Amino acid sequence: MKTYLITGGCGFIGSNFVRYILSNEKECRIVNLDKLTYAGNPKNLSDVDNDDRYIFVHGDICDEKVVDEIFSDYHPDIVFNFAAESHVDRSIGKPDDFIRADMFGVFTLLEAMKLHGGELFVQISTDEVYGSIEKGEFSETDPLMPSNPYSASKAGGDRLAYSYYVTYKLPVIVTRASNNYGPFQYPEKLIPLFITNALEDQPLPLYGDGKNVRDWLYVEDHCSALHFIMTNGVLGETYNIGGGNEMQNIEITRLILDHLSKPEGLIRFVEDRKGHDQRYALSINKLRQLGWEPKHDFTDGLRTTIDWYVSNNNWWRKIKSGEFREYYEQTYNLKVV
Repeated sequence: MKTYLITGGCGFIGSNFVRYILSNEKECRIVNLDKLTYAGNPKNLSDVDNDDRYIFVHGDICDEKVVDEIFSDYHPDIVFNFAAESHVDRSIGKPDDFIRADMFGVFTLLEAMKLHGGELFVQISTDEVYGSIEKGEFSETDPLMPSNPYSASKAGGDRLAYSYYVTYKLPVIVTRASNNYGPFQYPEKLIPLFITNALEDQPLPLYGDGKNVRDWLYVEDHCSALHFIMTNGVLGETYNIGGGNEMQNIEITRLILDHLSKPEGLIRFVEDRKGHDQRYALSINKLRQLGWEPKHDFTDGLRTTIDWYVSNNNWWRKIKSGEFREYYEQTYNLKVV
């Protein structure tokens, strides 16, 4: 029976991955280590609380004592490190939190595996480490040119993990995924923010001219790719994970409003974010050659996501009250009425 250590398992992608593993592997044990910051919500996994295969540990990946105890007590075979500070806007205002979590936290986990052993360490990175690209697609061998504190901290953790493969022969694989969307995503990100704002008839703050381009990956496709890489990936390699769904932010905004029958008058163009990358695009040929393909069409995935937020308004309304409202108003200079 495999024992997984999944860090940040109460966050958006982590919680979906916990659920994916439990659904696809009957004989397993999952230890979820999560600090429960603002974006880590235990209710994301309320449906698996009573599963005997699932263990929750409240703690910080930067806490060497907590991490060492987990390795000593549970002897994880495979580590998936989702734990990270991940919102670009917040990194611009407070980069030190990002450097600590996204770099020192990775170091702490790697040191624990170096001491205790394990079969595989998967570092979850991001396409943002490459920076912006005007034409074409980034491959795994392209240079990293991060342009904000978030992407720089992720690039640091990414390369630190690789260095432990080279120097200490630690069994490491790095993955770099494009923008995720789907159920349980914290509503500071573009898609859930715009869905929930539209449902409340609040302004949708669109940076600059709205023509920034991202490739969108449905979270379940991301989970399936990680599970596939765990079995089929090569140690020491890096794998891009993309959805093949490039779209301008303004196009996504209009799709959301159209699906909810809301007027385009809710769109508010706001001052562009500092260091805002124009376009991300990933080549997934390397992963495709191993046999993996994304399954979800963007339009269908977006509709499913919108319908989830419509049906789970109690989940996001609690998040968007109080502190989040203040953050939203300060970030976008828009008043919630």
